[in-house]
Amino acid sequence: MKKTEFDLFGSDKKWNVQDWTASDDRVRGGKSHSYLKCSKDDGIAEFYGNLDIKTLGGAGFASQRTVSTEKTWDLSEYDGIEIRVSKADSKRYTFNIKDELLSKNPANGREQATISYEYDFQVSSEHARANGTSIFIPWSALKATYRGKEKKDAADVDTKHIKRFSLMMRSFFGDQEGDFSLSISSISAVKTGKEDGTEAEKPPLNTSGSDLEKSGKLEHFNNASNVPRSNFVPTSSLWARARRNSGVLCLGGMLIFMLLYAILPI
Repeated sequence: MKKTEFDLFGSDKKWNVQDWTASDDRVRGGKSHSYLKCSKDDGIAEFYGNLDIKTLGGAGFASQRTVSTEKTWDLSEYDGIEIRVSKADSKRYTFNIKDELLSKNPANGREQATISYEYDFQVSSEHARANGTSIFIPWSALKATYRGKEKKDAADVDTKHIKRFSLMMRSFFGDQEGDFSLSISSISAVKTGKEDGTEAEKPPLNTSGSDLEKSGKLEHFNNASNVPRSNFVPTSSLWARARRNSGVLCLGGMLIFMLLYAILPI
């Protein structure tokens, strides 16, 4: 079965800056800002800006999201989303989908929160510059979150009623900040051509030690607090145990000597 694509943004469906708007942490008193610049010459959109994490004490986010609240994308015939990156800065980004939008809160005029389905990705600047990178995101890889926290009991994303797409740069608990830039050729819905919906060709994985450590996969080896308490014995306890054991040995030796002294002829 042949791989088929439906361009959502870019490629045959030209990028239009009017389709996107900023949604940054300034709504919470932060100072981050983001922009989307679309080039008519090469058909590439650049998501860029500055992530400030000092104002909000280590947190912060900058994002661009689709504007329309009326449009609905039916992507139920596809297996997932493919993002084609033409240039990157090695920072971690998040791709978000929503299948529900609520009316604004009449009390404060703000949009009410709904579940987001997100996927984090990272592309090295060297690889993107040399080859470009295609990132395939199967529906099953999307993680449901509500107000930034994982919601494990959420239903799967309703691919028949997609209401919003967004690109986000965030601090990941203070792990990154400053200027950022990600250039994207296109975002498309993809039917892989495989019965199980897996991608035909996996994107290259960056598994260097530093990247694994940043992602938390090496945290178990670097943080003693992750070692089960039953297996973790502080150094001070080891010294105390050694002193107790040596005292017992000395006392036992003295008792044996006194016993032998009493029963053996001199």
